[in-house]
Amino acid sequence: MSLKKLLLLLIIVALFISAFAFDLTQYLSLDVLKEKQQQLNQLFVDYPFQVFAIYFVVYVASTALSLPGATILTLGAGAIFGLGWGLLLASFAASLGAFLAFLSARFILHDWVQEKFGDRLTAINRGMERDGAFYLLSLRLVPLFPFFVINLVMGLTKIKAWTFYWVSQVGMLLGTAVYVNAGTQLAQISSLGDVISADLIGAFVLLGIFPLIAKAVLAFVKRRKAFKGYKKPKSFDNNLVVIGAGSAGLVSAYIAATVKAKVTLIEKHKMGGDCLNTGCVPSKALLHVAELAHNARNASSAGVHVGEVSVDFKQVMQQVKSVIKDIEPHDSVERYTKLGVDVEQGDARIVSPWEVEVTSNVEGKSETKRITTRSIIIATGAKPLVPDFEGLDKVDYLTSDTLWELDELPKRLLVLGGGPIGCELSQAFQRLGSQVTQVEMAERLMGPEDADTVELLTRRLTAEGIDIRLNHKALRFEQHNGESVLIAEQTVDNESVDNQNADQSKDVEIPFDKVLIALGRQPNITGFGLEELGVQTNKTVSTNELLQTNFPNIYACGDVAGPYQLTHVASHQAWYASVNALFDPFKTFRADYSVIPWVTYTSPQVANVGLTEQQAKKADKPYEVTEYDIGELDRAIADDSAYGRVKVLTKPGKDELLGVNIVGPQAGELLAEYVLAMKYGIGLNKILGTIHSYPTLAEANKYVAGEWKRANAPQKLLTWVEKFHRWRRS
Repeated sequence: MSLKKLLLLLIIVALFISAFAFDLTQYLSLDVLKEKQQQLNQLFVDYPFQVFAIYFVVYVASTALSLPGATILTLGAGAIFGLGWGLLLASFAASLGAFLAFLSARFILHDWVQEKFGDRLTAINRGMERDGAFYLLSLRLVPLFPFFVINLVMGLTKIKAWTFYWVSQVGMLLGTAVYVNAGTQLAQISSLGDVISADLIGAFVLLGIFPLIAKAVLAFVKRRKAFKGYKKPKSFDNNLVVIGAGSAGLVSAYIAATVKAKVTLIEKHKMGGDCLNTGCVPSKALLHVAELAHNARNASSAGVHVGEVSVDFKQVMQQVKSVIKDIEPHDSVERYTKLGVDVEQGDARIVSPWEVEVTSNVEGKSETKRITTRSIIIATGAKPLVPDFEGLDKVDYLTSDTLWELDELPKRLLVLGGGPIGCELSQAFQRLGSQVTQVEMAERLMGPEDADTVELLTRRLTAEGIDIRLNHKALRFEQHNGESVLIAEQTVDNESVDNQNADQSKDVEIPFDKVLIALGRQPNITGFGLEELGVQTNKTVSTNELLQTNFPNIYACGDVAGPYQLTHVASHQAWYASVNALFDPFKTFRADYSVIPWVTYTSPQVANVGLTEQQAKKADKPYEVTEYDIGELDRAIADDSAYGRVKVLTKPGKDELLGVNIVGPQAGELLAEYVLAMKYGIGLNKILGTIHSYPTLAEANKYVAGEWKRANAPQKLLTWVEKFHRWRRS
């Protein structure tokens, strides 16, 4: 705690204790007020401004210090100043005193509480930012809750100070008016029970829940406004219609069927979506074959001589398709039909908030039918982003969608993009035998990753022969003597004549046989009725924390909704979207993104969970870094894969995990232990105390915990322990 905070705390404690030590609270009683009423009334007649000001200051101080007696002061305001002036004084004095108590709690304890319990308070903080005014108003309107407790507790949350003040001013007004009015009849009051009855408390309680009722009414009005102009069916064919049978759509339909809802799943292309057909599955199958070729070429260093390694690319692609075929039954129409899902294969179009048209081709004829449903989930995924480069239409370019139709290995492959997809496929094709040139407009690959992470990966990709062109911005494509060429603007940092650094650029030509566009993905938000219906979009389908669109019964999840384009996040979101769609308004859940892992499947793999170091710096979040060199790990040395490191970010002086980054063999598998630890609040001490099998790569997790422990050893205690052992030897 800082000196300023400690000083303020001491002053508050001293004033609080003094009030009782000098028995000042005796004046804040009903008997004393009634006894002194005539004197106080006369003083107000003689010195109106002075008495009003002194009474105001005493009221503010009493409330700010949370002293008992605010009720008596409110009665006194009515008894001395009358209803009008008394209400004015008590209302503003009570609000100002509460505000000072709030600010004191916030200044002294807020940072400490948020730092110590911030992760557990995340949901509360979000709720206060979103609905704090409603919660506070409800509490202020119900006199059952001690106001001083509300002041202090609210100071520990993230509610805005101005919101706290004006809501307190409004919320306490009615209760204050009751007591001030009672104070005007002070002679008839023998106890506080005469002021407020059980019936009146009941009325306050009903009034207190009014903001919540108002919130529900506003939600109802919002729903009515969203549905204005559309006729809701009297009954529905389905509880849920899911558009898109990728990861998000499949999980949504699966959950709906599991809880016995009537659900229809619509897919216009292939079941399984991008992940099965053009994304995760084929790319990992290709990476596996590429690694086999790479290991075969390098096996001689271990004494295994396999001769010249050749790659039959057609067979490689057949192997990839075979893997897809083996996994297809998991996502097939037959499987989902058996689970209880009605599967429709065709084009879906949302024609009203409760109606979806499906157009399918049946025996060469186009047929359209309309399905009514209580709720809809949009899970239409994303597609490769292909900028409109000049001359691109003259080039037979590839994307992550069309790549899998190749039957001949490109001799020279140009890869545009330095993200995860670009890096994975660059390495795969280089290992299969292409000469890969990877072009990235930024100063390094994998922009969201830490610089040291990127350095480890770039060094390995370069060592394998990939020609990495950083600071190269693709401009256009041209044909030179029948050869495809990329014209790129290269930015170079040269020292000018006057010794001042200046960025200069020049155009360079990069010839290629095939070009792979790997510049990210864009959500599929057009072509199925969103624009006509008025569903709000902003690059992605706009959703709230429940994954609702601006139509409360229409949800979106997966790549089409963002913010993460990851298969496991799509599945994660699908649970929230489907449960909310099926059980709202009776029960809803806000999507939780607190612990999201992500992996790039290059060699070495790059795996993350929580904050990266550059994210922590950007957020100005204090952290400590602990690293362990995988090059020192016995199993990695035995496997000839001793390359990479484990980097852990923790809170300063504590073993609480903020983030983990692993570069190395099987990094994605090693990460799982940290994902579990972060999800359930397990620190490095417990990881260190867990037995890990020897020799395994997972021991790296224990060793990095050991590095942290050594760095945070209690040196003073160890000094005394050393003395203790010296004494025992004497």
